[in-house]
Amino acid sequence: MMGKLRKFVLFNLAAALVVLSAGAQSASFIVAQHGKPVGTADITSSSTPKGYDTTSVVRVEMQGLNYNISKTERLTSDNHLRHVQLSATVNNSAVNITAAPDSAQLLVNVSANGRSSTTRLALHPAAVFLPDFDPGALDTLLALGVTHNNRDLWAIIPKQSPGPDGSQQAASIVPIQLATYADEQGTLDGKPIAVHHLVATIAGATTELFSGPENQLLQAELSQQGFAVVRKGFVLTPPTKPGAPPAE
Repeated sequence: MMGKLRKFVLFNLAAALVVLSAGAQSASFIVAQHGKPVGTADITSSSTPKGYDTTSVVRVEMQGLNYNISKTERLTSDNHLRHVQLSATVNNSAVNITAAPDSAQLLVNVSANGRSSTTRLALHPAAVFLPDFDPGALDTLLALGVTHNNRDLWAIIPKQSPGPDGSQQAASIVPIQLATYADEQGTLDGKPIAVHHLVATIAGATTELFSGPENQLLQAELSQQGFAVVRKGFVLTPPTKPGAPPAE
């Protein structure tokens, strides 16, 4: 009897571990500038009864920039922001940020250089908390683009910017224009993969986004700075001619 009970317990433990493993997804990326690796980024996402929990860890080290972030985020099942916490060091200057919806606004709390500040932003359901080089945030943007037909998308930028009254605020929220271009091709771990191509325009800057069949981020190119975030094992096949928007 004890032997059967032990087998039953081990079986259920093994089943639980399989479910846990199946529910969690992770990916690793290289951060490069002009084709030269300058850092890494890792993301993990797992399902919860209320939606998703995601974690991003980014490290960039190059001349003039030492950048490290750790971001934990809770999202609804529709990828809408419930809560985010960011810990970062930029050139040895530390900052901690939390953000969450508060009534009809988004409440952003920032602690840096021994000082704390609070910023209230307009609340938009399809808003992405978007630190630099964060593939997890771009994954969320791609998911929201699908469910919102690339419309009414917003970026929460965790950087100081002038507020409506001219004072400095700890964060801002700006619209995202997301355009879909013709599909391309690539390989992931040596196997052919269909690649979706989109272009996001945020505060006047463009980011080329390349995603897989399940809309997972494969590559992001920040053309103005020469930076790219590329999933490990992914190679984009150069198109025979420049991509163009699909005919409507």
